[in-house]
Amino acid sequence: MFNEVSRRGLAPYLAGSAVVDLDHPEVAGLARKLSGGGLAATAVRCFEFVRDEVSHTLDAGLDGPVTCRASEVLAARTGLCYAKSHLLAALLRADGIPTGLCYQRLRLGGPDGPLGLHGLNALLLPGAGWLRVDARGNKPGVDARFEPPSATLAFQPRLPGEADLAGIWPQPWESVSNFLLATTSLRPRPNLRGISERQKGGSFPVFP
Repeated sequence: MFNEVSRRGLAPYLAGSAVVDLDHPEVAGLARKLSGGGLAATAVRCFEFVRDEVSHTLDAGLDGPVTCRASEVLAARTGLCYAKSHLLAALLRADGIPTGLCYQRLRLGGPDGPLGLHGLNALLLPGAGWLRVDARGNKPGVDARFEPPSATLAFQPRLPGEADLAGIWPQPWESVSNFLLATTSLRPRPNLRGISERQKGGSFPVFP
């Protein structure tokens, strides 16, 4: 995973895009408000804002909106785990902190449940290296924290078939972005299909 980052260099992990739209006025303005006191303190404030001030759409019992772009997530103050990771990447990058997107494969509802795809981030801090952080939002049974130089993730892959998928990606998987942009409602819960660029075949239920 880290060799891929080394080959790319850090510039892609500081760049904006249509989804990680860090130059959007509202995103850039919030990033400025959250900055200060050093990179670690800034990173914690950005993380805690996305974790605590932006609801996870399913946790909040909402059918939508299904947000994707960082600016959309900020405006709606809600998003799935993938969308929240897009906003966190935009805020951190706007504050000069290299940030990427990561994914986990996790079981829904126990060892016999279907495999779901979960989105989170990795960020680079001086002296700490790359740290995976998960701002999906806490709830009973989930207590994600970020206290540099350590972080507690929302989920730890333990069951058969679960995994931290390799890679720190400069941009979201295209299949993830396409799913979010094409989906208008989370009822009935859709499947995230066509994740073929990173692994072959199948479809994943949206992970809560």
